[in-house]
Amino acid sequence: MKMKVSVCVVFLVSAAVFPLFGQTPNAQTPTASELLRRVDNNEVYNTIEYEGEMIIEYQNRRYVKSMKAWARGNTDSFVEFVNPEDRGTRYLKKGNRLYVYSPDNEEVMLISGHMLKESMMGSDMSYEDTIENETLSARYDPVLSGSDTWNGRDAWVLDLTAKKRTESYPKQKLWIDKETGDLLHYELFALSGSKLKEYTLLKVEVFSGRRFPVESEMRDLLRRGSKTTIVMRNITLDQPIADSVFSMRNLER
Repeated sequence: MKMKVSVCVVFLVSAAVFPLFGQTPNAQTPTASELLRRVDNNEVYNTIEYEGEMIIEYQNRRYVKSMKAWARGNTDSFVEFVNPEDRGTRYLKKGNRLYVYSPDNEEVMLISGHMLKESMMGSDMSYEDTIENETLSARYDPVLSGSDTWNGRDAWVLDLTAKKRTESYPKQKLWIDKETGDLLHYELFALSGSKLKEYTLLKVEVFSGRRFPVESEMRDLLRRGSKTTIVMRNITLDQPIADSVFSMRNLER
């Protein structure tokens, strides 16, 4: 079973794995659809387990939230916070449903409706950013708008337009590394054209010949002076994870 994960879901179901690939100088310019499929197809792994930190900088304050996370397939994920302030807070994603357990009231709550647009743990990501299961190709029509550089890397630039009016971000712009295929940066827009959020890849490591973004940054531009950095370590890929990890019993324990 392969796991396909939207790259914007950098927190709850982790990030993408990018296989190494190159481009010869005489290679033809890829089409927009080919590039978008490449992004989708590169986001492939069976399972992942990792430890990490979510570093939130907002209103001149800095919050560090430590976590352990597991994910399997494109529907199952589990995150537990272990830093003192949030210890015992746990999230379970099953399909397109997201549950949270709060140790303060010892209750499980389904996050739905207007709550999905709220900030997740005070970060620059909303809950709805974490639950999308479909690929970008299924959700957007791409146009290759040209070439650019990002942090000194040559990149293809894709403009995406949502196929459905219900999409949270009607437009996206992606910068894709021409040599490695890394998704270096992307921007999320409202229908009006206003930029809402932006993601930047900060650091990549190679695991068994596959490139993995171990550090990335998300900014919610509606929150002035805010950014969230995700740092991942002790990453284990493609090892079996027990069904019990992704259970309501594990969430409620």
